[in-house]
Parts: sequence; C-alpha cells; structure tokens
Amino acid sequence: MIDVISETVEITEDERTGIARAAQAALDSEKRDGDLTILIDTPERIQTLNREFRNVDRVTDVLTFPAWEGEDPLSADGYLGDIMICYERAKEQAEEYGHSLLRELSFLAVHGVLHLLGYDHMTEADERVMREKQTDILDRIGVTR
Repeated sequence: MIDVISETVEITEDERTGIARAAQAALDSEKRDGDLTILIDTPERIQTLNREFRNVDRVTDVLTFPAWEGEDPLSADGYLGDIMICYERAKEQAEEYGHSLLRELSFLAVHGVLHLLGYDHMTEADERVMREKQTDILDRIGVTR
C-alpha cells in the first residue's frame, strides 16, 4: 500500500493520485512489492529533517528514510520506508524546468522510491542509471515534460 499524506500542505486529489501512481509504477518497474508512505510537507519541516538526519542545513526537494538495513530493501514486515517531498520546492522546480507541478511531484515520488529500493546517484554511472530509470518509468505512465 502507498499512503500519500499531506497534513501541513493542501494538495489536490489529482496530485495525490498522480504521486501514488508514479510510486507504484516505480515499484512495478523493479518488480517489487512493499508498503511506503509519502509525506508532502513544508520547506521548514524538510530543512529540519535534512539538518537532523543528513547534517545539511537547507531545504531539499525529497528525502527518503528506508525502513531496511543491509542487502534487502524490504523489511520483515513488508515496509519499504518513507519519502518526504517538499511541495513548495516541487512548485519552484516545475516552473524552473518548464513542466507541470504534477510531473515534478511524480518525478520526486519515483526518485524517492528508487532510493528506497537501494538506488543512489553518488557516482556519475549510478546517476546515469537512476536518471534513465526515472525517465523510463515516467514515460511508461505518460508523465512527460
């Protein structure tokens, strides 16, 4: 199950549905099952958690909190983890990149799910793999720039 929660930020039902659909598409593309929560939040909350967990004192667009340790991303209870998306940052990036807010929210959901599944972008090669997967997943569900 994918829960999309927005307690501090108002999002539309289309945005909520689109975020969940993109996250599910990312799971499907990797032939993975598992539960996760996507929290849509404010820049202040994102910055606080980024500072506390990553020692980076600034707003970011997406944070992930895997529920697993070790090799297998799926915890014993089937929970993959949590994703936090900064709604305000997503709006800014959508405008900056010249695409819809729904496209940006979908991209961030896919990006977060791939992180929960163990993908990263610390090296150029890893970044290329992740970028290609993200594009492929979004293209498959018809979410384009």
